[in-house]
Amino acid sequence: MDKKTPPKVGIISLGCPKALVDSERILTKLGAEGYAVSESYEGADVVLVNTCGFIDSAREESLEAIQEAMAENGRVIVTGCLGIDEGAIREVAPGVLSVTGPHQYEQVVEAVHDAVPPLHDPYVDLIGPEGMKLTPRHYSYLKISEGCNHSCKFCIIPDIRGPLASRPAGDVLREAERLVESGVKELLVISQDTSAYGLDLNYAESDWCGNAIKTDMYNLANALGNLGAWVRLHYVYPYPHVDNVIELMADGKILPYLDIPFQHASPGVLKSMARPAHAEKVLERIEKWRAICPDIAIRSTFIVGYPGETEDDFETLLDFLEDAQLDRVGCFQYENIDGAKANALPGHVDPEDKLSRWERFMELSQDISERKLMDRIGSTLDVLIDDVDETGAVGRCYADSPEIDGNVYLENATGLQPGDLVKATIIKSGAYDLWGELK
Repeated sequence: MDKKTPPKVGIISLGCPKALVDSERILTKLGAEGYAVSESYEGADVVLVNTCGFIDSAREESLEAIQEAMAENGRVIVTGCLGIDEGAIREVAPGVLSVTGPHQYEQVVEAVHDAVPPLHDPYVDLIGPEGMKLTPRHYSYLKISEGCNHSCKFCIIPDIRGPLASRPAGDVLREAERLVESGVKELLVISQDTSAYGLDLNYAESDWCGNAIKTDMYNLANALGNLGAWVRLHYVYPYPHVDNVIELMADGKILPYLDIPFQHASPGVLKSMARPAHAEKVLERIEKWRAICPDIAIRSTFIVGYPGETEDDFETLLDFLEDAQLDRVGCFQYENIDGAKANALPGHVDPEDKLSRWERFMELSQDISERKLMDRIGSTLDVLIDDVDETGAVGRCYADSPEIDGNVYLENATGLQPGDLVKATIIKSGAYDLWGELK
């Protein structure tokens, strides 16, 4: 490497948006020190692999990524959730330079320094106030806390990332303001439990523009809604105070979109999961939310084939799905996670039965989605443009979070740019997507 050539770091970021934010923070720190990002193994002086260790398939994907990076480059630093199991990593890749756990930013940066020292050029300052991003310029994930206080038997997040640790509201808002000033049009609020935000800080006040603001979900969402960008909430538990946030959606302060991981509807399965909830109460809450904000789009995720789940339990889930009429739904077949309490539960479901239940669940959820989207035909929606090519533009409406929900296709709309916010009249619908014409 030439003395005047910036050292280059390659990165593979796996797992959830929270891990993506960790990768962005690491790259921002390195970028401020003069490091550049390499888009290939060949051009990288060192490669970072930010791993996921949530479920066994994610562990396998992470281990394969580490092995590939070692084979293609040979100078590899590993971090992230799988980093808590250094033995498993070194078993398949004994030559990795460093292994650290999640959100250990300083240790990762030190490992990069050891592998490839920075230039120490006082004139190198390539990073704007928004930092380095791995998402498109017009949207950004905004992580408001780390960890989780729940003890769901199928999950090991508290073991990996620790208990709830919230960021003061003023710090979050300053980051959000910098992002919006840099051109971000959509802020995607993420955490492990957004409803619990600030609980660990006793909802303490912090400074924001000379005023005191409480560190809680409502006040944060209200303040974010004043920044002029879309604000989308993810990973919200249905605590009573969520009703107040629905009122912000009805008032147009934040997007009328709620991502709530219900996981199941059978009381027996929920109890076995150590999940707080009951299907009848949840249906009452959903009805109340729709009364407050009729346009609200509700997304959720579910698990089928959980240990002990009977056919009756599964039918209860299908009945709930039909009654709830959720707008966006994801479903996973249960699988063991190393270290999870659910592994030891009796009554593990046969793989063929799990697959059958997953297929039946997805068939019903797709039918519900298709029926609900048909009701959009003839309506006019705001669409945030994500991509444009020679055939037209692809964007999303308020009901669509990037990469997990549907899209809105605008044929022949070739004069737009990513980040444009346009109005479109919906002319056609499918199972998950809409087609429209510019208004």
